[in-house]
Amino acid sequence: MFDVVTIGSATRDNFLRANFKTIPWPATPSRLAYALPLGDKLEVEGVVLTIGGNSANASVTFARQGWRIACAAKIGCDLAGEALKQQLERDRVNTKQMVCTREMSTAYSVLLLQEGERTILGYHGAADSFTLRDLKLPRLRAGWWYMSLAGESHRMLAPLLRFARRNNIAVAFNPSGHHLRHKRREVLSSLKDLSFLAVNDEEASLITGIPWKKERAVFKKLNDLTPGILAVTEGPRGVTISDGRYVYRAGTFKERKLVDRTGAGDAFGSGFVAGLMRRGVNLRNIGKVKPDDICYAIRLATANATSVVEQIGATEGMLTKFDFDRNPRWKNLRIKISRQ
Repeated sequence: MFDVVTIGSATRDNFLRANFKTIPWPATPSRLAYALPLGDKLEVEGVVLTIGGNSANASVTFARQGWRIACAAKIGCDLAGEALKQQLERDRVNTKQMVCTREMSTAYSVLLLQEGERTILGYHGAADSFTLRDLKLPRLRAGWWYMSLAGESHRMLAPLLRFARRNNIAVAFNPSGHHLRHKRREVLSSLKDLSFLAVNDEEASLITGIPWKKERAVFKKLNDLTPGILAVTEGPRGVTISDGRYVYRAGTFKERKLVDRTGAGDAFGSGFVAGLMRRGVNLRNIGKVKPDDICYAIRLATANATSVVEQIGATEGMLTKFDFDRNPRWKNLRIKISRQ
């Protein structure tokens, strides 16, 4: 049996380091857009081929933290899919639960990287056709599942949770934006079966229908719906965690250099669960987690996310157990604890 199984997407990522001209474009969050001349040939400064997708990303965290890990995802029977599997296997991730199809290509992203920010050109491919029929559930028994269901795979949520409940599997869930926008009620009804929910501040507001500026009301509604632990990340501002009894607020470790934010959310969520697992937390004792255990998980998760954004790619910077335990850089993180 595995210690943990990740269920979700796996992609082949191609980073292009560029210095393209930008122009004002108010319709985007950054208020900028690239200006690329149609029909021209442009040079890039460098290329990095790596992997992505929430299931693949999280599986690398668990593997590097020393757990027996399987990645369940759907890829194409193509060169990109084979390269993706090989890279996971180098980190000792079990890829036998990955499904290969000839009907669609492996999900693929081209990321234009410039001064730490990136623009993503994404093709969902085989990941969008991932269904319950692709999984052999008895082979996925584990202490924990870490799930983020993109595209049409959100249809698996209810039956997966039923199986997990019957088999005493603790479930960590990081819902995709697509899932929240189109199946909000389903996400709300699933909270009772979760041991850990990881979202950002915008997603927390979307789930609850309450603006994040009313943070206390957001957490009250979520705590009433789930017996598990809640994590709401706010990017560079840090994270707020609730276990139903206490609220924990933490900032971030100082980055040596911001290179690429891709994968920071996956690094935090999977790092937090890996930290809980290191402290012996499972489905049977999730309601009795000690504050010291949560602080440990926050520190590992935050360190993992910080290390990731210092390198290009979603998995390159993920920490090993040795990296985290022995590096004094990760020893101290200010965490404020208050009563719920």
